[in-house]
Amino acid sequence: MDYRSAMDYLNECMLGALLIAEDKRILDFNETADQLLVEADGLKNKPLDLVVKFIPMDSGVVYANVGFGRYIKQCPTPDLENMPYGSRLIVFRDATKDILFEMLYKMVNKLNESVVLCDEYSRILMMNESAVAMDSLPKKKVLGMPVGSVYHMHTDSILAIPKVIEEKKPILDLRQRYKTLYGKDVDVVSSNYPVVEGGAVLGGFSILQDWSQIDELNKRIIDLQSQLLNKTAPGTSHKAGHALAVTFGFNDIIHASPAMSAVMDKCRQVAKSDSSVMIYGETGTGKELISQSIHGASQRADKSFLAINCAAIPENLLESMLFGTEKGAYTGAERREGLFEQATGGTLLLDELNSMNITLQSKLLRVLQDGVVRRVGGTTEIRVDVRVLSNLNIPPYEAIRQNKLRQDLFYRLGVVNITIPPLRDRKEDIHLLTSHFIHQLSKKLLRNVSDIDAATLEIFLTYDWPGNVRELHHAIEHAMNVVPADASLITPAHIPEHIIHTVNSHLPVAPAVASPEESLPLQRILNDTECRVLTKALYDNAGNVTKTARALGLSRQNLQYRLRKNKIAFLPTED
Repeated sequence: MDYRSAMDYLNECMLGALLIAEDKRILDFNETADQLLVEADGLKNKPLDLVVKFIPMDSGVVYANVGFGRYIKQCPTPDLENMPYGSRLIVFRDATKDILFEMLYKMVNKLNESVVLCDEYSRILMMNESAVAMDSLPKKKVLGMPVGSVYHMHTDSILAIPKVIEEKKPILDLRQRYKTLYGKDVDVVSSNYPVVEGGAVLGGFSILQDWSQIDELNKRIIDLQSQLLNKTAPGTSHKAGHALAVTFGFNDIIHASPAMSAVMDKCRQVAKSDSSVMIYGETGTGKELISQSIHGASQRADKSFLAINCAAIPENLLESMLFGTEKGAYTGAERREGLFEQATGGTLLLDELNSMNITLQSKLLRVLQDGVVRRVGGTTEIRVDVRVLSNLNIPPYEAIRQNKLRQDLFYRLGVVNITIPPLRDRKEDIHLLTSHFIHQLSKKLLRNVSDIDAATLEIFLTYDWPGNVRELHHAIEHAMNVVPADASLITPAHIPEHIIHTVNSHLPVAPAVASPEESLPLQRILNDTECRVLTKALYDNAGNVTKTARALGLSRQNLQYRLRKNKIAFLPTED
């Protein structure tokens, strides 16, 4: 076969081909080569080294990077006839997926978690080094075997991979106990996922963590909590042993708005009773501050306050942490108190309750109804006296509708419901909170900043603060880090850019012809923002100048000057 026919044939096989002269110039190429090398100016007569550089790997395989995320691999060259004198043929193919596979394979083998990958027939396709070590399996012997032949599950466990492949749904935070083909007993927590492409299931994989490691962490957490609860310094009351748990009280919650004042009044009243309280608020509104404040103002203030984040802990670990364990409940389990026992007489906060598994919620309901707990693996009922507070980051009835909260548990824990308004609904608090954060951070960061300027305040009052008080704190901390050392005021130039961009995106389109001053983007933003903020504030305060000035943190004279400057007409009401 001559080289021209060969290049056409290679092209049909999706293989690139370059005919290279003795001086390493490209004499000819096929269509696939042109596509893979993507040379806008053409390949012909270009020196090979300027187009592609093949790099020998340790294995002897030759790859080349021909663009970001794009690789080719050199292939064996066939013997051809009628080749031009001194020339040679280079054949190659697209190797992008090869390189990505090699990178991902090496990365997976470095993970501490065990990974087992199966094909659509549940045959073991790959195991990383952590899985081989944890299960003590000879990888070469088990590859290709059905997963059920390698892992023999205990009666209380399910084989997850075939199930996720069949149902095309993941199974997360699953406790599994099994004996391997070679007799090793293993106890793990796994997350299991199907691999679906174009509606077809290609296989499934499990990410597993040795339960003994998780249980050891559980023991350390519970031991530390026990030490903290039992620690009493010489000459102090038992109350001092719990002082580290509660760091906030009602006086630490900065507010001036009527909406937040109403919430505070309700919380102070609720703190006097022992009823369960469910607190809903968007992320960053201060739910834990409210919870700590309720405990600190209650009759249980001298007892323990414990909190657990239900979203951060696997279901099985969460159950043992809440209710405790008895020795022998599972491999390596020891007799330990749970948080309900540790918090008896005090308060337990269940943070992000809507993240707790529905099955575990039913067990929690029984504890709340009967006032007794039964440790995992135990038969004895232990009476507890705990006030339970709970936090949700979605509205309770929405959580019930999404099957993230049992309705009967809602009635038990939501005896009193408190909704914390988002910052966008209590903008009267923004300047007060800003001043507090500036004072707090000035000491920490050694700055001499005393306040924000009026333009920054107007931007803050226009912005919706999706991250609420936490986002405001981060914005001030950002500004305090970039403000010049000799500056005393935070200006718009110091606040995060996304706030400026967001505010700008909600402003009216600028006129086509603008004065030189108005042509500056920042100045236009500030002028338009000021006009909108002043108009809204006047409307919200029924035209009352004194109330409007107070809400904006301005003097009456300053407000009246800005109204005249922006040509805002209004009918003032009596102050």
